[in-house]
Amino acid sequence: MCRRKCDPNCVRNKQETQQPNNMTAHTPDKQAVTAESQPLSNGAASVSRIALVIGAIGLIVGVVFGFRDGWEVFFRSYLLNYSYVLSIALGALFFVMLQHLTRAGWSVGIRRLAEFIAGTIPVLGVFFIPLLIPIFQGMAGVYEWSNAEIVAEDELLQHKASYLNAPFFVARCAVYFIIWSLLARYFLRKSLAQDATGDPKLTLDMMWWSAPGMLLYALTVTFFAVDALMSLNPHWFSTIWGVYYFSGALVGFFSLLAIVMHVVRNSQRMGQLLTREHFHDVGKLAFGFVVFWAYIAFSQYMLIWYANIPEETVWFQPRQADNWWIGVSLLLLFGHFVAPFLALVSRYPKRRSGLLVIAAGWLLLMHWLDLYYIVIPSGHAVAEHAAPLHVSDIALFVGLGGVFVAAFTRPMARHALAPQRDPWLHESLTFENV
Repeated sequence: MCRRKCDPNCVRNKQETQQPNNMTAHTPDKQAVTAESQPLSNGAASVSRIALVIGAIGLIVGVVFGFRDGWEVFFRSYLLNYSYVLSIALGALFFVMLQHLTRAGWSVGIRRLAEFIAGTIPVLGVFFIPLLIPIFQGMAGVYEWSNAEIVAEDELLQHKASYLNAPFFVARCAVYFIIWSLLARYFLRKSLAQDATGDPKLTLDMMWWSAPGMLLYALTVTFFAVDALMSLNPHWFSTIWGVYYFSGALVGFFSLLAIVMHVVRNSQRMGQLLTREHFHDVGKLAFGFVVFWAYIAFSQYMLIWYANIPEETVWFQPRQADNWWIGVSLLLLFGHFVAPFLALVSRYPKRRSGLLVIAAGWLLLMHWLDLYYIVIPSGHAVAEHAAPLHVSDIALFVGLGGVFVAAFTRPMARHALAPQRDPWLHESLTFENV
């Protein structure tokens, strides 16, 4: 087993000394692979420009309705859609570090796509800044703990004020985005550098940093979920909240990855890298995290229902108060778990990219609905802003979604779509499922 202190040549020689049993005799044409991995110069650039224009229109429409219907409605919709696109980027960052941490070979061919998606985090960090406005303005309809008058009349919020206050909130979030941005840029930069140099030591470096990076990731994602989402209702708490947000993030990421892989392959790129085997594995990961999300969601609900104490049931009370939210709850049960479970449990749809893309599109919609269920009915003045869907919810989905798509497709026009000289690329090219 290679270690960072060992001779880097041991990584280069891995493909020669450790031939997995499931490899075939077929050896892909490496020159053809290099050609297929070239940037989508015109296509990706056009998609990026179009997505940016659509995103700008969506943001403008959202701002217009903010003027018309109130800024508390706008910022709650902004938080909903921002936490959605950020979760997908964070899921990509987790995937990249996990592949290095586990020394995975099968995923080398698709890892660059995840690196591009994770590379949007610095851009998303800039778009987090508007969410500081309701905090410093004390908008009770967004974060009620930011409103001095409410805190003055609430003893519990006074006890939590040492943690839930604007300066400390800003400082924590700055740390989160600095850590995520540094990690995302580091792995993308090293991966691109290896395309030029072919130095296997870069693989060892990325392996080494993936371990502390994963620990930092776990802490920061957990605290971000608590700060940005759980504090919408500061009277409530859940010790599993960070894992709940993380599980949804991975569902969203693997769904988007399957769609991006399908689009890239249909663009006459990466034909030998994006095989049925890779779609199969991405489908298995999506399926696995659907089950994991359901397990976490059920565990949280079951424990709160069983204990039946006001400090915990206060979060579920507005979500069971009328037919709208009961309907959303049932849709999440059947749409986020039962339907995708039945759709993906078989080997057949996971090995056919068209069917997998349909399931992935549905899961992306359900992941958004899950965050809608989290964000909209939480906090102060629930009855006024809770339901049904507001125009801002859709406009800002288009707006932030367009910015997100533009951010991760832009580098696809300038950089190779897959690692060119990764020492374990051969494992990805010859990978087969049992």
